[in-house]
Amino acid sequence: MSPAESLSSGTRVLLVDDNIDALQTLHVLLDMQGYEVQSFPTPEAALEAAPSFRPEVCVLDIGLPGMDGYELARRLRSDGLGARYVALTGYGQQSDRTRSAAAGFDVHLTKPVQLEPLLAALKPVDA
Repeated sequence: MSPAESLSSGTRVLLVDDNIDALQTLHVLLDMQGYEVQSFPTPEAALEAAPSFRPEVCVLDIGLPGMDGYELARRLRSDGLGARYVALTGYGQQSDRTRSAAAGFDVHLTKPVQLEPLLAALKPVDA
Protein backbone atom coordinates (compact mmCIF):
# COMPACT_ATOMS: atom_id res chain seq x y z
CA MET A 1 0.00 0.00 0.00
CA SER A 2 1.43 3.38 -0.99
CA PRO A 3 1.53 6.35 1.42
CA ALA A 4 -1.24 8.03 -0.60
CA GLU A 5 -3.49 4.98 -0.26
CA SER A 6 -2.91 4.80 3.46
CA LEU A 7 -3.88 8.45 3.83
CA SER A 8 -6.99 8.53 1.67
CA SER A 9 -8.20 4.94 1.26
CA GLY A 10 -10.19 6.13 -1.76
CA THR A 11 -12.23 8.57 0.34
CA ARG A 12 -14.87 10.30 -1.79
CA VAL A 13 -14.42 14.09 -1.78
CA LEU A 14 -16.82 16.65 -3.24
CA LEU A 15 -15.12 19.95 -4.15
CA VAL A 16 -17.08 23.12 -4.91
CA ASP A 17 -15.36 26.36 -5.88
CA ASP A 18 -16.26 28.97 -8.48
CA ASN A 19 -12.56 29.69 -9.09
CA ILE A 20 -11.95 27.18 -11.88
CA ASP A 21 -8.14 27.26 -11.61
CA ALA A 22 -8.24 26.57 -7.86
CA LEU A 23 -10.88 23.88 -8.37
CA GLN A 24 -8.87 22.06 -11.03
CA THR A 25 -5.64 22.32 -9.04
CA LEU A 26 -7.21 20.88 -5.88
CA HIS A 27 -8.91 18.16 -7.89
CA VAL A 28 -5.59 17.03 -9.39
CA LEU A 29 -3.72 17.25 -6.07
CA LEU A 30 -6.32 15.19 -4.21
CA ASP A 31 -6.58 12.69 -7.05
CA MET A 32 -2.79 12.23 -6.88
CA GLN A 33 -3.16 11.50 -3.15
CA GLY A 34 -5.58 8.66 -3.88
CA TYR A 35 -8.88 10.41 -3.17
CA GLU A 36 -11.92 9.82 -5.36
CA VAL A 37 -12.81 13.39 -6.31
CA GLN A 38 -15.72 15.07 -8.03
CA SER A 39 -15.46 18.82 -8.46
CA PHE A 40 -18.01 21.41 -9.47
CA PRO A 41 -17.92 25.17 -10.12
CA THR A 42 -21.54 25.70 -9.02
CA PRO A 43 -23.56 24.66 -5.99
CA GLU A 44 -26.40 23.50 -8.21
CA ALA A 45 -24.18 21.01 -10.05
CA ALA A 46 -22.85 19.71 -6.73
CA LEU A 47 -26.37 19.25 -5.35
CA GLU A 48 -27.35 17.28 -8.44
CA ALA A 49 -24.32 14.96 -8.26
CA ALA A 50 -24.07 14.45 -4.49
CA PRO A 51 -26.85 11.87 -4.00
CA SER A 52 -25.26 9.36 -6.37
CA PHE A 53 -21.63 10.19 -5.48
CA ARG A 54 -22.25 10.04 -1.69
CA PRO A 55 -19.16 12.03 -0.66
CA GLU A 56 -17.55 11.35 2.68
CA VAL A 57 -16.06 14.85 2.76
CA CYS A 58 -17.40 18.07 1.21
CA VAL A 59 -14.88 20.87 0.66
CA LEU A 60 -16.92 23.98 -0.02
CA ASP A 61 -15.99 27.53 -0.90
CA ILE A 62 -18.05 29.90 1.23
CA GLY A 63 -18.13 32.86 -1.17
CA LEU A 64 -20.00 31.23 -4.02
CA PRO A 65 -22.21 33.42 -6.19
CA GLY A 66 -25.95 32.91 -5.87
CA MET A 67 -25.93 30.24 -3.18
CA ASP A 68 -23.15 30.58 -0.62
CA GLY A 69 -21.31 27.65 0.94
CA TYR A 70 -23.37 27.88 4.13
CA GLU A 71 -26.59 27.32 2.21
CA LEU A 72 -25.00 24.60 0.10
CA ALA A 73 -23.91 22.72 3.23
CA ARG A 74 -27.40 23.10 4.71
CA ARG A 75 -28.99 21.67 1.57
CA LEU A 76 -26.53 18.79 1.34
CA ARG A 77 -27.28 17.90 4.96
CA SER A 78 -31.04 18.18 4.41
CA ASP A 79 -30.63 15.62 1.61
CA GLY A 80 -29.26 13.23 4.25
CA LEU A 81 -25.61 13.65 3.33
CA GLY A 82 -23.79 12.79 6.54
CA ALA A 83 -20.38 13.93 5.36
CA ARG A 84 -17.52 15.83 6.98
CA TYR A 85 -17.69 19.51 5.92
CA VAL A 86 -14.62 21.64 5.26
CA ALA A 87 -14.93 25.37 4.55
CA LEU A 88 -12.22 26.52 2.13
CA THR A 89 -12.51 30.26 1.83
CA GLY A 90 -10.83 33.61 1.54
CA TYR A 91 -12.67 34.69 4.69
CA GLY A 92 -10.36 34.12 7.63
CA GLN A 93 -11.36 36.47 10.44
CA GLN A 94 -12.37 34.96 13.78
CA SER A 95 -15.98 35.95 13.09
CA ASP A 96 -15.82 33.95 9.83
CA ARG A 97 -14.48 30.91 11.67
CA THR A 98 -17.19 31.24 14.30
CA ARG A 99 -19.87 31.49 11.62
CA SER A 100 -18.61 28.43 9.72
CA ALA A 101 -18.50 26.41 12.95
CA ALA A 102 -22.05 27.53 13.80
CA ALA A 103 -23.12 26.47 10.29
CA GLY A 104 -21.83 22.96 10.97
CA PHE A 105 -18.47 23.00 9.21
CA ASP A 106 -16.00 20.67 10.88
CA VAL A 107 -12.92 22.57 9.67
CA HIS A 108 -12.30 26.13 8.42
CA LEU A 109 -9.33 26.63 6.06
CA THR A 110 -8.34 29.86 4.39
CA LYS A 111 -7.07 30.33 0.86
CA PRO A 112 -4.50 29.86 -0.38
CA VAL A 113 -4.49 26.53 1.42
CA GLN A 114 -1.39 24.44 1.95
CA LEU A 115 -1.66 20.76 1.08
CA GLU A 116 -0.81 19.39 4.55
CA PRO A 117 -3.62 21.18 6.44
CA LEU A 118 -6.08 20.22 3.70
CA LEU A 119 -5.08 16.56 3.86
CA ALA A 120 -5.37 16.66 7.66
CA ALA A 121 -8.88 18.11 7.32
CA LEU A 122 -9.91 15.26 5.04
CA LYS A 123 -8.94 12.54 7.50
CA PRO A 124 -11.75 10.95 9.49
CA VAL A 125 -11.97 12.18 13.07
CA ASP A 126 -11.02 8.77 14.44
CA ALA A 127 -7.92 8.45 12.21
